[in-house]
Amino acid sequence: MTKRSISRIDATELVLSEKLIYINRVSKVVKGGKRLSFSALMVVGDGSGHVGVGVGKANEVPLAISKAGTIAKKNLIKVYLANNTIPHEVMVKLGAAKVLMRPASPGTGLIAGGSVRAVVEAVGIKDILTKSLGSSNKVNVAKATVFGLSQLRNPKAELARRRGNIKGQEAIVDG
Repeated sequence: MTKRSISRIDATELVLSEKLIYINRVSKVVKGGKRLSFSALMVVGDGSGHVGVGVGKANEVPLAISKAGTIAKKNLIKVYLANNTIPHEVMVKLGAAKVLMRPASPGTGLIAGGSVRAVVEAVGIKDILTKSLGSSNKVNVAKATVFGLSQLRNPKAELARRRGNIKGQEAIVDG
């Protein structure tokens, strides 16, 4: 996963809905017995192209959930949508989790499960075909989905960018 310079999105300006995906109880064996702690996976989104995923860890469940929500709001991204679906197919691998997302025709609905479904609903996508391959680790699948959505581009803008680069290269070859 490569980091690009992404401008921060101010979460206070958006009306975000939070959805808890997963809570995990972790125990550590110490001298006096077992010490329990919790991790929570949460997705936040405004339903119109903004989404973020966060994992929070704490000794109590409510604290882990609030941490996850705060982290998710810090990791918001803007997703380019094309008529309630995505503009093009994308396949992403993060760790051992692979996520395939394909645009779907209107009326298809959300064909997604688990973490992918929660993230896609938070973004506001209505029609999409997805498949989760490889690992079923909920955290990695959710992060892979967000990473895949961040790779979506506007087809017209991308075509214009590529044409501009091709013309610039021809000038270098001729000169």
